[in-house]
Amino acid sequence: MSSSEELVVLLDESGSPIGTHPKATVHGSDTPLHLAFSCFLYNDAGETLLTRRALTKLTWPGVWTNAFCGHPGPDEPFAEAIARRAEDELGCQVADIAETLPDFRYRAVDASGVVENEICPVFTARLVGDVRPRADEVAEFGWITPENLTSALQAAPFVFSPWLIEEWEQLVGLTRGRRG
Repeated sequence: MSSSEELVVLLDESGSPIGTHPKATVHGSDTPLHLAFSCFLYNDAGETLLTRRALTKLTWPGVWTNAFCGHPGPDEPFAEAIARRAEDELGCQVADIAETLPDFRYRAVDASGVVENEICPVFTARLVGDVRPRADEVAEFGWITPENLTSALQAAPFVFSPWLIEEWEQLVGLTRGRRG
């Protein structure tokens, strides 16, 4: 294994680390539970960034999803992993990183049979500068108000990643709970 090879942290059912595995080969038809993160990126107007996954992606190619996701390396703090992934995938800087769903976990199977099986805390961050995504990561992107995202998810859920739908439902529920 190359020292530059990206590793993901494998987890047991309680969420405790039990080892590592190369990211390039961890996702398949029998994906082990592993650690990830998901990030919603906001601009100064309060809109959130949606990205359409590149058609060459292994999992969920061409679907719309939240700004970006990734995997922290062994012993890598989430904030560092988020900043690294924002720069790598979207060519941008982020600020005001905040954890919003610390216990989010999901398992989903895409049409090709590839499984996502992750404990995936959800974060928000604010965009600093411009978005300049890599073509092998992002086919296209756009900004949307939270209200319009909720409407789009209700009208056409099949267009979006399963984790975005589950995360947004939980985030909206948290928002409503704070107001009421």
